[in-house]
Amino acid sequence: MTVGKLDLLSAIAAKNRGLLATKSDNLAILALVSQLEDRNPNPRPLESAKVLLDGNWRLRYTTSQELLGIDRFPLTSLREIYQCVRIDRGKIYNIAEVASLPFLEGAIAVIAEFEAISDRRVAVKFLRSIVGLQRAIGYQSPDRLIEEIEGDRKFLALDFKINSQTRRGWIDITYLDEDLRIARGNEGSVFVLTKE
Repeated sequence: MTVGKLDLLSAIAAKNRGLLATKSDNLAILALVSQLEDRNPNPRPLESAKVLLDGNWRLRYTTSQELLGIDRFPLTSLREIYQCVRIDRGKIYNIAEVASLPFLEGAIAVIAEFEAISDRRVAVKFLRSIVGLQRAIGYQSPDRLIEEIEGDRKFLALDFKINSQTRRGWIDITYLDEDLRIARGNEGSVFVLTKE
């Protein structure tokens, strides 16, 4: 592992995906992100998408207030967030695990289609959202939930289609190697993920 990667992973390790990061922490982390982006070993990441991009990624750090805001609901705390990329299906599954009182743990899934529009940018069109209690939807793991979503299962949860005409965006993959991905979204957010 390169020094730059180690520095970044060390800097974000105790920041709980950004929830505990101060302004100065964020500035230092974003400087490390920029340094790694300058040394991206795959400057055309979508050309190696099947090999490197496909799979389950765990969110380690973000500046996205929308994602971090999940932690602000009363009696809940944000646990793991996954982004599962399925190249063959052209889909991304964003899955957040939420801890709460015993038996009230939650799961949030947002399903989107994606399409490469340059050698490093993908357009994203959001399709469906599922919000429910882990027990009620039978949540065990991201892979299992994705299987059930693809099997057209209707969940005992808030399960609704998203208007893909109004909920669109894009993501630039600014760094990609075998186990680390950095991306920047159309709303200015930064995402650092490691491969599972």
